[in-house]
Amino acid sequence: MKKTICLILAFSLFICPITVNADGVQNWYIKYPKEGGRPVPMDGSALPDEYGALYMGNPDEKVIYLTFDAGYGNENVDSILDTLKKHEVNATFFILPAILEYNLPTVERMIADGHLIGNHSYSHRNMGAVSDLSAFKEELEKAEKVFFEKTGKEMTKFFRPPEGAFSEKMLCFCRELGYTPVFWSFAYADWDNGKQPDLEYAKNKILSTAHNGEIMLLHPNSATNAAILDEVITELKAEGYSFGQLTDICR
Repeated sequence: MKKTICLILAFSLFICPITVNADGVQNWYIKYPKEGGRPVPMDGSALPDEYGALYMGNPDEKVIYLTFDAGYGNENVDSILDTLKKHEVNATFFILPAILEYNLPTVERMIADGHLIGNHSYSHRNMGAVSDLSAFKEELEKAEKVFFEKTGKEMTKFFRPPEGAFSEKMLCFCRELGYTPVFWSFAYADWDNGKQPDLEYAKNKILSTAHNGEIMLLHPNSATNAAILDEVITELKAEGYSFGQLTDICR
């Protein structure tokens, strides 16, 4: 696995657009063409590419990039880690400080197993609505500080905005501070522990929408994901897919 970190270069003369503010908040979304194939994010907007955001890899490579948003730990997270280790698949976990405070051994295992740890903010606020660079920087740096204090390790400079809420100014802040914003080309409603999707429905949804370069977003606290991930990885491998790391597709 590559150990390099993807950085967006910031230049001292770069100035964020002053016309974009909290009113420009957008929510990340994707649409699948009726004829099938890879999804189209944000109706084809060029904005994510202009700021070096990651959301899909090479269209010519049957590679999937597993990512997880982990706000806290439970037995399902541990089961997910067991499955990933069984299949020798590395992923990126975007974490909040809560999982470090209450489930530190789980995060230590993520690191020991070779997974990347990304930044999901300190307070899980709407980061697209943050219009001040210093406030944005504080959110990310506070999360990094907790991670370093608890693990002695540095977070990768990958940032996933909570709930996919973003603005052009947020993307600009990422570039200014050397972070790579990471979105996704697949996600589904798996985050509510009180309303978990049916196992067969979830498995079929994941498998039927698989595509080259997919950045898959799952929530590891999900009992459904914990139950189906072994079969999902097995079937995707049988279809010729391999699993890569986000560092492989840095721009």
